[in-house]
Amino acid sequence: MQPLINLERPVAEVALLTLNRPEKKNALSIALRDAVSDALDKLKDDLALKCVVLTGAGNSFSAGFDLSEFQTAFTDAEYHKKLWTSSDRYHEILLKYPLPTIAAIGGAAMGGGLDTAVLCDIRIASDTAYFGHPEAAFADVVYAPLHDLIGGAAARELCLTGRRIDAAEALRLGLVSEVVPSDRLLDRVLEIAGSIARAPREVLMRTKAKIIARAAITFKATLEL
Repeated sequence: MQPLINLERPVAEVALLTLNRPEKKNALSIALRDAVSDALDKLKDDLALKCVVLTGAGNSFSAGFDLSEFQTAFTDAEYHKKLWTSSDRYHEILLKYPLPTIAAIGGAAMGGGLDTAVLCDIRIASDTAYFGHPEAAFADVVYAPLHDLIGGAAARELCLTGRRIDAAEALRLGLVSEVVPSDRLLDRVLEIAGSIARAPREVLMRTKAKIIARAAITFKATLEL
């Protein structure tokens, strides 16, 4: 059985964390969210680490939450609690992570996958990337971090309509910083991570604390974001 995440250290100062459910477009199951949360919790205490890169295996970043789990949650109160406890922990860790994070986005970044990318500090997309909140048609969306990133007009339109956008529009909106060919994505992201890692860890942590404070997003629960 394949691990749900792959963790690599291309250089000592940079961790590469890969969501590894390519057959499910890296859908964020409870188990996958918990694996990412556990890894991030452990990594933040590594004094050599200065930057974390998140990406997805196969041809997707993440297609969002694993909707099959919601069917169980509808009829099982204990499972419902487990699902949202996992989600709350995952979103809070990403929102408040004390070190810089970069999302390397290829293919789908939809729903919770879009949220994951938005909660990173920097987003680099491949030319195959696409983004959206399809769950807007039937459920709450995570709004505040997207508003903080691209402003109210664009965030409202995307979150109310659920419209899918491509990498070029994401770049125009400021959702991503760069769009690169698919075969250059990881190389380019690791170049950026290397640039970040030139700074002392304590300086990066102070800057990240300012970023979190300036966003002024209070976390209580996923569905309140």
